[in-house]
Amino acid sequence: MSSSKSPGDKPQIEIVSDEDWKSRVKAEDAKRDAELAGAAAPAKTPPVANVEPEEDELIDVGSIPDASFATLLQMLSTQAILSLGLIPGPEGEVHIQLPLAKHFIDLLAVLETKCKGNLTADESRFLDGTLHELRIAFVEVSKNTGKSA
Repeated sequence: MSSSKSPGDKPQIEIVSDEDWKSRVKAEDAKRDAELAGAAAPAKTPPVANVEPEEDELIDVGSIPDASFATLLQMLSTQAILSLGLIPGPEGEVHIQLPLAKHFIDLLAVLETKCKGNLTADESRFLDGTLHELRIAFVEVSKNTGKSA
């Protein structure tokens, strides 16, 4: 029982690799990318100019109020008051826009609903009082102008 191979001889294993597959995949990827780029070319956005504001346009950072719930309520209620024509706009004009006033009052009502149970007693009183006053003003302005929102 002798074999023709000696124990030290190992069989030769030949590894064959297909190096061509890499170039085929790259070509397919390039083709797919070209198709996608051609089909869905994104709209080019115009470049944004980096323009420095004029001296009189600069905002004094110290005059910006703290970010708080009260500031948010004041901002929305001021817009409602402006839309009711109770205060003049920046150019001194008075415009009554009842649908816009109603929108700001409704936004305050949304805050009231969503924040219920999470407000301090002062915040709750401030919001309730603001909404009450704005609703009364809305009804009065609506009666005086003969319009409704």
